[in-house]
Amino acid sequence: MRNILLLFTTLLFSTTLFSQIFEPIKWKSSVEEESENVYVLQFEATLDKGWHIYSQKEVETDDIAPTATEFTFYNEEKKYELIGETTEPEGIQKYDKVFEMEIKYFEEKVLFTQKIKRLDPSLETVKAEVFFGICDDERCLAPDVVEFNLSLSGQTTDTKTETRNTENSSEVSSIVASTNTIEGTEEQKGLWATFILAFLSGFAALLTPCVFPMIPMTVSFFTKQSKTRATGIRNAVFYGIFIIVIYVGLGSVVTAIFGADALNALSTNVWFNLIFFVLLIVFGLSFLGAFEIMLPNSWANKVDRQADKGGFLGIFFMALALAIVSFSCTGPIVGTLLVQAASQGGMAPIIGMLGFSLAIALPFALFAMFPGWLNSLPKSGGWLNTVKVFLGFLEIAFAFKFLSNVDLVLQLELLQREVFLAIWIAVFGTLALYLLGKIKLPHDSPTEHISVGRLSIALLTLAFTIYLIPGLWGAPLKIVSGFPPPQTYSESPRGFGGTTNAGVSTSELPEGAKYGEHDIISFTDYEKGLAYAKKVNKPVLIDFTGYACVNCRKMEEYVWSKPSVLKTLKNDVVLISLYVDYKKELPKSEQYVSETTGKKIKTVGNKWSDFQITRYKANAQPYYVLVNKSEENLAKPIGYTPDENEYLKWLKDGIANFAKK
Repeated sequence: MRNILLLFTTLLFSTTLFSQIFEPIKWKSSVEEESENVYVLQFEATLDKGWHIYSQKEVETDDIAPTATEFTFYNEEKKYELIGETTEPEGIQKYDKVFEMEIKYFEEKVLFTQKIKRLDPSLETVKAEVFFGICDDERCLAPDVVEFNLSLSGQTTDTKTETRNTENSSEVSSIVASTNTIEGTEEQKGLWATFILAFLSGFAALLTPCVFPMIPMTVSFFTKQSKTRATGIRNAVFYGIFIIVIYVGLGSVVTAIFGADALNALSTNVWFNLIFFVLLIVFGLSFLGAFEIMLPNSWANKVDRQADKGGFLGIFFMALALAIVSFSCTGPIVGTLLVQAASQGGMAPIIGMLGFSLAIALPFALFAMFPGWLNSLPKSGGWLNTVKVFLGFLEIAFAFKFLSNVDLVLQLELLQREVFLAIWIAVFGTLALYLLGKIKLPHDSPTEHISVGRLSIALLTLAFTIYLIPGLWGAPLKIVSGFPPPQTYSESPRGFGGTTNAGVSTSELPEGAKYGEHDIISFTDYEKGLAYAKKVNKPVLIDFTGYACVNCRKMEEYVWSKPSVLKTLKNDVVLISLYVDYKKELPKSEQYVSETTGKKIKTVGNKWSDFQITRYKANAQPYYVLVNKSEENLAKPIGYTPDENEYLKWLKDGIANFAKK
């Protein structure tokens, strides 16, 4: 009996020690009928202690970020419609030093809900799926997908998830009631930044040919129509208020149509970014004078007739007339602001329009109150068109940020860092030449000389252009950090013809390799890396990692960076980094169903995750394996190892075993 117990204990210990397949999350789904043809779909995740999943709110960034939870509802036949967005609890928010951003995540239990309206009485089942990443304090698992089949009749048809009855409706209600996210400090800062940016944009719009000349015209109208000074001041104040009401109303409409959080969800969507790239290019070309974007003249005429009626209603229609008539100049700026606000979501469109309209309204109201100030205004002239052209160049430059987002998400490698910087150098270089009077555009007035102010801005623009040029050779360009793609997303991490910190020319990189963290030569394709290791007769370090893996970044930042570890990684092994959350789809011919998990392998990340599970019986990251040329283990694989000495010993032991064989 004692021997049996000893054997059982040994087997149990061995299983616990060597099995690395984690299943720390369980999903349950249910349906609750709220009213006739209106249903609440509920998705509850139960997590093991210490594990967490991330919010649906994705972060717009060029760098790594946590894997956001994402729900997909299949509705090809349009038998139902979604009501609002998928809600989630308040969760836990904190600043993450590794990602260098505010993150939101959930522990223990989390309930997501989605309201739908049934349009077709024949609809019985709703098919949905959730894509999510899950981590604990030491590891992350490869992003996974769980499918749901939710029966609207109350009968469970879900075969791939556990289902959940709706007996505890009070529990559900209490969780749903807490789904309103409390604005944190960072969100408030973001709204202040949106307001200030919009306010400055409003002043820029004020200095355009469509708006600036209307100031004296409007002031003249109030001066002549008002019988007393008090009446004139009152009318001017209401005129300013109505301008604010009109633009804030526009922001409110945008928020109401898309929902407070939908705009933020769209901000990382490929089509959203692509559409707004095109829109900003169109806006920019319009400002340069290629064409004018105008609302129908009939709208302005109808509004003008209403303005003639006088009274508060007439003042309102005067403000509306200003918005319509000046649209060819303000429209592109308003559109750009709404795009910027969309990347933040929530109340940002309303706050943005408040800042913009306040900057427009203040001068009109103040000059109407104090007409004598008009004498201090500069005269209208060609400088107004110069302001408009300047804004057009900025629109075109910022447009490529949206195109860069598309390229980064799809990993197309078409708009890498060098290409992006080359475009910006061309745009701002051309702007500098324009400001210096070397280039003329369609609506420019003839000038014999340029002003000191214009020359000063030209010199600043030229200096900025020159500042960008070293970025082609690997300069960090901290002033524009966040706009160009990261340095790791480039044709060569050190720029054209550059060299690494170790003095190795980028032209000497093996086929299929790139410079990764700390200039370590790494492969992202297993076969190419293995072939190179055989060629140079070195052991292989397989690094199962992820773009959204927190502890992978900690290992790279705090352990790999140590001189002794870094020297070993650069000189004694061939590094193959396999990203299990890489979303690029495999060619159809290479997609397959895993014999181990039964899941369809559709992406590059799926492929490497399945490779890790099948060969090494592990699914957590980071996970490090040292193998020889015959793919035999040189040491027991390890996971997150924050102790640099322990990690270095593991490397050295494996390398020593390689030398013996």
